[in-house]
Amino acid sequence: MFKNLFQKKQKVTEERVLAPINGKIVEIDQVPDPTFAQKMLGDGLAIIPVDGSITAPIDGEIVQLFPTKHAIGIRGNSGLELLIHIGLETVSMNGEGFTAHVQQGQKVKAGDLLIDVDLDQVKEKAADTITPIVITNMDAVESIEKQTAAKASSGETEIMFIKMKK
Repeated sequence: MFKNLFQKKQKVTEERVLAPINGKIVEIDQVPDPTFAQKMLGDGLAIIPVDGSITAPIDGEIVQLFPTKHAIGIRGNSGLELLIHIGLETVSMNGEGFTAHVQQGQKVKAGDLLIDVDLDQVKEKAADTITPIVITNMDAVESIEKQTAAKASSGETEIMFIKMKK
């Protein structure tokens, strides 16, 4: 009867990463920025967005929300850390066109709305709308399976399956 009560909780060691935005999936090395293309921040994928709603790709906690709202970091239940960088050179927009719906320290579920962005403003004022989704703690990752189907549906399409080291 009390067996389940005192059992050690199973550690989560896998993450299914859902698309955080609707659009076309591309390999990270196709991002027209060497920081992402050369995987200086980590491995991952990118999405060329068709709209501006950014949702949580995994269940977890918001560990970083940049003051300019152009990028957000989330840590999953397995310890996986993801950075969603909305567009390229969007930091120079100083938050203009970005509306955050979460704050640092907040717990989120996959599919929860994180940020709305005005893509027209990004197209006008930044280098590109392409949105990299980067694993920033690659040293803790055992393996990554990437899904490069042409289209991604926010909160529905699995774009990566990640196994963490035990």
